Amino acid sequence: MSKREEVLDGYSAVFNKLAWLNKVKMEQALSGYTASEVHCIEFIGKNEDPNVTKMAESLYMTRGAISKLTKKMLKKQYIESYRKAENKKEIYFSLAEEGKQVFELHEKLHEEFTERDKEVFDPITDEQYEGFLKFLQRYDQHLNREIKEQGIKIN
Repeated sequence: MSKREEVLDGYSAVFNKLAWLNKVKMEQALSGYTASEVHCIEFIGKNEDPNVTKMAESLYMTRGAISKLTKKMLKKQYIESYRKAENKKEIYFSLAEEGKQVFELHEKLHEEFTERDKEVFDPITDEQYEGFLKFLQRYDQHLNREIKEQGIKIN
C-alpha cells in the first residue's frame, strides 16, 4: 500500500469511527430531531443572516431540499424567518426558542467530544496543524476543480 493510500484509508477509518462514536450520543441526546434539522440549526446558530442558498452550499444539499426542510422547521417552531429592510425578497432565518435549546445542547456535546479527544490533540504543534491544514486546503481545491470540470452540481 502506498503512503497516499495509507493516508486516505486512515483518514476514512478515523472519520467513520468518529462519526459512529459521536452518532450514538447525539441520537440519544437529540432524539426527536433529524440529523438534517440539527445540522440546519447548527448552521443558523453559527452564521450571520443564513438563507437557503448559504445553507444549501454549506450542507451539500439542494436549495429545494433546504426550502422543504426550513418550511417544516418553521412549522415546528424551531426557527423563525425574517427579511431585511434593504432586501425584501430574500428570506433569512434565526433560531426560535426550541432551536436555541437544541443548538446549545449540540454545542455541549461537541465540547464533550473535544474534551474526550483532548489527549490526542494537545501534543500537536502549530506547525503540524499548519501542515495538515495546508494539505486539506490543497485537496479541497483539487476536488472543487474536479467537481467543476465534471459539471457536477452540488446544490
